[in-house]
Amino acid sequence: MPTLYLLCGKIAAGKSTLASRLATRPATLLISEDHWTSALFAEDLKTIDDYARCSARLRAAMGPHVVDILRHGLSVVLDFPANTVAYRHWMRSLADKAGVSHELHYLDVPDAVCRQRLRERNASRGHQFQVSEAEYDLFSSHFVPPGPAEEFNVVVHTV
Repeated sequence: MPTLYLLCGKIAAGKSTLASRLATRPATLLISEDHWTSALFAEDLKTIDDYARCSARLRAAMGPHVVDILRHGLSVVLDFPANTVAYRHWMRSLADKAGVSHELHYLDVPDAVCRQRLRERNASRGHQFQVSEAEYDLFSSHFVPPGPAEEFNVVVHTV
């Protein structure tokens, strides 16, 4: 049975690392927002408003594609941040349209750990985007953990 795997957690919580592991499952495809936004919109991403605009464009293009992939029997790891109720609603709609199950992997990682990982990630220059402490704070201020009313199949990961 195809499954849509979703990831929720603050910046540098380990979402992409977990996404890569989940994508090693048989008949499972990884789709990464960071990969696509860096390839398509790198020059346009300067502010959180730029991110919201570009991310919305990417979701509009990718949504029907993800539904088709799921309907064709492949599972999808959607490495897009499921960090707000609205984003999770969009992601859930993809699973519902495709008629497949879903798993929301929530990485419940303390800010201190995320900040340390972010500093290491920035120093290594191994990630598509460099994120400052101020940007971490700004994005984190919009973070909403998943709640029971959203009715997701939640898998919690802690450090």
